[in-house]
Amino acid sequence: QLQASGGGLVQSGGSLRLSCTVSGSIFPLNVMGWYRQAPGKQRDLVAGISSGGSTSYVDSVKGRFTISRDNTTNTLYLQMSSLKLEDTAVYYCRYRDVKDYWGRGTLVTVSS
Repeated sequence: QLQASGGGLVQSGGSLRLSCTVSGSIFPLNVMGWYRQAPGKQRDLVAGISSGGSTSYVDSVKGRFTISRDNTTNTLYLQMSSLKLEDTAVYYCRYRDVKDYWGRGTLVTVSS
């Protein structure tokens, strides 16, 4: 199971940190990521991180968002800074090894 938290309402230019904890057993080799879905749009990858710590970001968040993980607590983070109106979306965490799990979304609303 994945449990995401940390969403909320923030002004443009502000910051938020999302967290997602994986419960249960996990495989040593896995990939975790954050996705987002804005109203009327498809769900897209925002950032990903491997169990070894390799990261990737969509161009629109590079330099503003940082993905990280704590393998001792099986927790995934997304530090979001310099938030823009277009970052408003429901954010989902995802965990993949031989299986594929999605967490419930957490809403991030950026206001002007």
